[in-house]
Amino acid sequence: MDILFKTFRDAQIRGSGPLLATTIVPIAPADNPTQLQAFYRGTNSFSVAGDIRSGILAHSNTDVRFLKAEGNAWSDLYVAYWKAIGELLEVENSTSKAGWVKVYEAWKEVANVLIRGYSSAGFQAWTVPCLYVAGQYLRIFAIKADENARGSDQDVGFGTAGFQDDVVREFSKNERLEDAARGADRRVSEMGPLLHDESVVQDVLQGGRSAFSTCATAEPMKLNKIGLSKNIILALQAAQTDMPPMDAFPKSHIVTFKYYAGVISFLDDNYIRAEEYLTDALSLCHKDAHRNKELILTYLIPCHLLTTHTLPSASSLRAYPHLHQLFTPLSNCIRRGDLSGFDAALAAGEDEMVKRRIYLTLERGRDIALRNLLRKVFLAGGFEDSKDGERIRRTRIPLEEFVAAVRLGSHGNRVESDEVECLLANMIYKNLMKGYISREKSMVVLSKSGAFPGTNV
Repeated sequence: MDILFKTFRDAQIRGSGPLLATTIVPIAPADNPTQLQAFYRGTNSFSVAGDIRSGILAHSNTDVRFLKAEGNAWSDLYVAYWKAIGELLEVENSTSKAGWVKVYEAWKEVANVLIRGYSSAGFQAWTVPCLYVAGQYLRIFAIKADENARGSDQDVGFGTAGFQDDVVREFSKNERLEDAARGADRRVSEMGPLLHDESVVQDVLQGGRSAFSTCATAEPMKLNKIGLSKNIILALQAAQTDMPPMDAFPKSHIVTFKYYAGVISFLDDNYIRAEEYLTDALSLCHKDAHRNKELILTYLIPCHLLTTHTLPSASSLRAYPHLHQLFTPLSNCIRRGDLSGFDAALAAGEDEMVKRRIYLTLERGRDIALRNLLRKVFLAGGFEDSKDGERIRRTRIPLEEFVAAVRLGSHGNRVESDEVECLLANMIYKNLMKGYISREKSMVVLSKSGAFPGTNV
């Protein structure tokens, strides 16, 4: 236990949050693999509280002074940590691995004691990396506990996997992970005012994962609990005035936050905001983070389709074979106005699109394909003389020409004129086409200027 007390004292003297956070990491360092066992066996359940309190105060009182409430809070934290290490060692020494629920509950108490230290005992701002560590391992132990509850033998490591595939992870019974996610906004609320201390901001940001990566809604996204994700975003926004500017955080953390915020906006049908977040994430993403770029583009491409009606070129997708296979058939059909081909491409990629939660968004691309088909009819109509003798495009087009085009785009499938008239009305309502339908004359009258907005026609 002396190693922990010495490290605690050194961190307090230097005001080093990253060093202090190492004292509550539940894995032993590589150069001392028996450190956790030595720490746990250095006392027992009857005397742990007294041993830790005297150890902390004895090692600190020569150089560090605590108020009574703060000293007691640090003692309570390490008592909770000692109990959690005991549960962890018991699981690691057992063949059944069925005690992860107890590990999670014990570590949850560590996190709760730590939060109480910030809210009522006056823990200082430079100690914030401890919150990062507590939240990180709470998530890991929650996943392990839930897998035990499901009877899964899948191993979950202590490493952090970034944001790759969090959005599409399978979820069934995730009681502990959901419980951990509900506490994420509490951690964000505690961090906001603390990070306002400019004298310690840089030290805090260099220690572990920042608020934007630990609390950027990875757990709620895994759980399909978008409401919890929104709560965390709102908590960050509420604490924005007390936090450093976004660019003060490491780029990797900013990318992670903007990716999740973009996906949340995407799933909330706020495509303009999603496009902003995802574009920022892509521009800041490391040039070699190929997988992360692919995940960002998975949602950014559908955003562009709906907001600007633009499609990626085949050459731009060659660097991402999976996206090339998923989006190129759809893009080609949209450009050609091939309605049946679009439906076939959508059906072919349905499983992957549903898994990625982009199917319904891409389905709206059929309107763009229909617009391009109707635009071809308008362009094929050629020019006519105006009253002033000028050559202008023909704007009065018989309904039957559009009916014939839609039937061709549907590969000869029988489409009634009433159905085509309904499609045209929807195009006009959605501002994809400007004009009106004259039912008496079976004529479609298009605008002389900008008949198809956004297409230079």
